[in-house]
Amino acid sequence: MKVFKSGFWGYLAASAFLLLVWQIAAVRLATPMLPTPGVAFEATGRLLQGKLGQHLWVSAYRVILSVLIALFLALPLGLIMGYERKLDRFLAPLVYLIYPIPKIVFLPLVLLFLGLGDRPKIFLIWIIVFFQILVTTRDAARKVPSEMIASLRSLGGNRAQIYRHVLLPASLPDVLTALRLSMGTAISVLFFAESFATTKGLGYFIMDAWSRSAPDEMFAGIIMMALLGVSLFMIVDGLEKVLCRWQHVKGH
Repeated sequence: MKVFKSGFWGYLAASAFLLLVWQIAAVRLATPMLPTPGVAFEATGRLLQGKLGQHLWVSAYRVILSVLIALFLALPLGLIMGYERKLDRFLAPLVYLIYPIPKIVFLPLVLLFLGLGDRPKIFLIWIIVFFQILVTTRDAARKVPSEMIASLRSLGGNRAQIYRHVLLPASLPDVLTALRLSMGTAISVLFFAESFATTKGLGYFIMDAWSRSAPDEMFAGIIMMALLGVSLFMIVDGLEKVLCRWQHVKGH
């Protein structure tokens, strides 16, 4: 409980600092394109019950579904690649050839084949986050000491029990770290994917407000996209504290 409280006060202090910097910048620059935090938050509250709230739900649905699909596919495959060396020798070169390619450049092709709805946005976020989690999981599973696996085998443990009781718990901290870092990537890709060829989502809302020279609405969209990213980050952070409690107790 103390960890959550200390985390809350840390986030509060960081938020206050950022708002102060924003306020000073807005006053010093004195440009209509940079409203003060008060103006931006007033617009956020005014629009949240209407169109801004609708765009927020669309974006949240897209990014959460994409990340969940990526996690449920990449986690087991990464564990298998990390443990099954023969399979890893075949798949690892393929993964390491595809992983560095910036997937965002395929957006025109994705739109061509999947259309203009939710599917291309979800697919694009999924394929980027998938490889981030896959590579991290595979490397984490490979680092598990062979003595731990041998100990379970000596007690009669089978292959499924090795995955469940050794590889998964040992890899979970690294997997959650990769998932936390992937949230920033997912939100960035979401904004890019929603900034054109769509009429729904926070990315569209921000770019539409910018084109209409409505900076208060534009910053309202930016605030909600930032809160979406921070909320997802904090959820993963909370999961790590619960699922990897032994790690935090040891660190404490």
